[in-house]
Amino acid sequence: MASNEVSREAKAPMIFHCRMIPPRPDFAFTMTEEERSLMNAHADYLRGQLRAGTMMLAGPVADPAGPWGLLILRVGSEAEARAVTDGDPVVRSGRGFRYEILPMMSAIM
Repeated sequence: MASNEVSREAKAPMIFHCRMIPPRPDFAFTMTEEERSLMNAHADYLRGQLRAGTMMLAGPVADPAGPWGLLILRVGSEAEARAVTDGDPVVRSGRGFRYEILPMMSAIM
């Protein structure tokens, strides 16, 4: 393999499945007005990630155990994915939101 192929592969974006876990299982149904405002800031933040080209898809998942948020990112590393999720207003709020981040082994796009 030529060295330019190695460097191109090293720079290739990775796809990450990010699961945003809310502070309580019934959050989607019981959020306060303050929490609703926070979720609006979260949505605005994600729209910015979409415009920047780092976010591919996001939205709530209707899990019978309790809704959670799905965020699919295309970034260069797990550290970059963590920077995106750490910058999310819901995480920065200190109200118990957190993300689980898993790299996709492959993706059909």
